[in-house]
Amino acid sequence: MTTDFYIQFDEDRTVNAVLYITSKLSRKDFHKIFKILFFADREHLLKYGRTITGDNYIAMNDGPVPSNLYDIFKSVRGNGFFKDKGHFSKYFSVVEGCLLKENVEPNFNKLSKTDLDQLNISLEKYGNMPWNEIRELSHGQAWINTVNNSSISFTDILKEIESDESYISYLKEQNLLKMHLQ
Repeated sequence: MTTDFYIQFDEDRTVNAVLYITSKLSRKDFHKIFKILFFADREHLLKYGRTITGDNYIAMNDGPVPSNLYDIFKSVRGNGFFKDKGHFSKYFSVVEGCLLKENVEPNFNKLSKTDLDQLNISLEKYGNMPWNEIRELSHGQAWINTVNNSSISFTDILKEIESDESYISYLKEQNLLKMHLQ
């Protein structure tokens, strides 16, 4: 059995990616933000060997959901496992149950050029896409192969868009080397 990628959640980068996304969207709902991030993370991992957020995606009914970010949103909304205590609500508020309102501008020093490039590509491609279409697109083979409410393998996510097994193995090897150097 091969191991999956070592991905470490980057709170600062994730919060600022969300702030950037919400600054560009007209409808700023959880689902749209999650989908834009999922596609941006997937493509960024393929191109650069790391995701933007470092979040772990869970296979839920409406598609992949970034686990840590969803916990953050729920805590700001007031029904999360942990209490926000103002840590995240200084960045954004939740209105009408699942709509985000940004309270500050994104800190561009927390996002790399490649992060912003990939977020822009994802926003351009999926930002105005109707809900049913973006939902369907996120229900790829990686999501299908994962038990509901379980973590989706990044290897499976990559296999949706890259058929070259040797390249995926190379990315995993580089990821493992980077992990050991930290």
